[in-house]
Amino acid sequence: MTKRIEFTRKIKGLIKARADGKCENCSAKLKAGEGEVDHILPCALGGEATVANGRLLCRVCHLEKTADDIRRIRKSDRQRDKASGALRAKSALAGRKQPRPALTKIVQKRRSLYEPIQPQERMQ
Repeated sequence: MTKRIEFTRKIKGLIKARADGKCENCSAKLKAGEGEVDHILPCALGGEATVANGRLLCRVCHLEKTADDIRRIRKSDRQRDKASGALRAKSALAGRKQPRPALTKIVQKRRSLYEPIQPQERMQ
């Protein structure tokens, strides 16, 4: 996992100036100091702390994007672990330690739709 790279104050200022006080995702008008600078491509996926890789987002858009980023990062971690052999594939029956219980439901013979129903004999 790569180390998180924060934006410098200079780069944050350039990104905020480019955004002109609006969320770059939903175009919502932001109050002074309200926006959050976010990596377009997360550091964990190879993103860098540059003006081209940053954008100003409102809190709602930032939370949504961060949740999506986390899913993408975890998926890439799983793929990397699988490719490197760190994880072994589980067999289909790996989790089953006991055999399945026997079928207890008594299945009756199916009857035809057009046959008359015969009364069953009483058991003695």
